[in-house]
Amino acid sequence: MDETKKTPAAPAIAAKAPAKKAEAKPRIVLDVAYQPQVRTHRDTRSLMLDVIIGLLPVVCVSVWQYGFGTLLRIVMSVCSAVFFEWGYRKLTKKEQTIDDLSAAVTGLLMCLTLSPAIPIWLPIVGNFFAIVVVKQLYGGLGKNFLNPALAGRAFLAASYASAMSRWTVPNALRGVVDGITMATPLGQLYDQGFMPNYMQLDNLLFGTVPGAMGELSALAVLLGGIWLLWRRVISWRIPTATIGAVAILTLMAGHEGFTNLEWMSYNVLSGGLLLAAFFMATDYSTSPVTPRGMLVYGVGIGALTVLIRRYGGYPEGVSYAVLLMNLCSWALDKAFHRHQFGVTQADLDARKAAKKAAKEAAK
Repeated sequence: MDETKKTPAAPAIAAKAPAKKAEAKPRIVLDVAYQPQVRTHRDTRSLMLDVIIGLLPVVCVSVWQYGFGTLLRIVMSVCSAVFFEWGYRKLTKKEQTIDDLSAAVTGLLMCLTLSPAIPIWLPIVGNFFAIVVVKQLYGGLGKNFLNPALAGRAFLAASYASAMSRWTVPNALRGVVDGITMATPLGQLYDQGFMPNYMQLDNLLFGTVPGAMGELSALAVLLGGIWLLWRRVISWRIPTATIGAVAILTLMAGHEGFTNLEWMSYNVLSGGLLLAAFFMATDYSTSPVTPRGMLVYGVGIGALTVLIRRYGGYPEGVSYAVLLMNLCSWALDKAFHRHQFGVTQADLDARKAAKKAAKEAAK
């Protein structure tokens, strides 16, 4: 019996080509967060770092005129602000946010609004109020409705009025002025009605006058403001409207003993107007986001500043002006918000009429 020959198995016809990987399609992420939203590659830390860099000329002038004691107060203020934010987030078991530098900026700005003669513990008290009460209790960065640095300063002014109103003689005027304390340019301007030779416009520009640590040199503040504008950290609308409103109103009003131009120049360059206009009124959380809202907001700050300085019992009114306009930011955004593309005024009127009819029907 013949055995069948086994034929070798046929080779595989062809190896299967490896399957091509499906190309990854870009994911479409629908962001349902509260509007408006701004798309940018910059984060909070980089913005706050730019603010700190913009304040460096102001800090340098303060140290030049008042010595390293001011630097010690600034460091204590920044460290206490960061500590209070860290401590609050730790106690409430929330994600830490000290890396975004917003607390450091709050501590720095608040200290720059204070007198260089303050006790070293005073900024610590102000930072507790600014960070814990004004900022963190309302949800943290982006949810506070008042500027924390100015709110902390207002709290200190109400609680420690004597310490907050003591102004020491700067190094540039030692030997020129008798005593260790003296009036600020705004106090001299509104209380005395004249400006001595050592408080002329060039002194205000270069910082050889007494005052808060951050308001000595108008030139230093302007350099910092230009830096923020160049880096596109802030919009030009708020500082321009704020300073412009003060300039126009004081130019129109004038004052006995001064030409209108002199009166305007002293009001713009004296006090904390420039510092507030560039570094505090432009705070993202507490200022409008609509272009027209920004302009009205800035004009309101300038007008309130002039009114408080002229008719109030306090020569410097810009901090209270900013805080009052902070409360109006939501209303300004609501009044000047942009309508959706394709929605006409007739559509808006019909929508309002429908809402009104629905309310009446529900009664």
